[in-house]
Amino acid sequence: MVDKLSGDARTEALAELDGWTEDESRDAIGKTFQFKTFNEAFGFMTRVAMKAERMDHHPEWFNVYNKVVVTLATHDAGGVSELDIELAKFMDKTAG
Repeated sequence: MVDKLSGDARTEALAELDGWTEDESRDAIGKTFQFKTFNEAFGFMTRVAMKAERMDHHPEWFNVYNKVVVTLATHDAGGVSELDIELAKFMDKTAG
């Protein structure tokens, strides 16, 4: 089981992310990715889905045409964990 990030570890981990915000309604982080086309958005989601499956850590997301809205939280930990940070970094790299 993975632990929820807190204190300095959480602050430092979130500082490494670009454009991710903390969800004020719960212990989670989120970001909206905008692509040129639906095909680009779907390709992004496919690459992330394959990584998420290998991690056994799956995002909450919503897609309409060229936009993908993502929320990350580790349900077993009750909030944001290192798994979320790792997946967020992968998403940023994959989105370009």
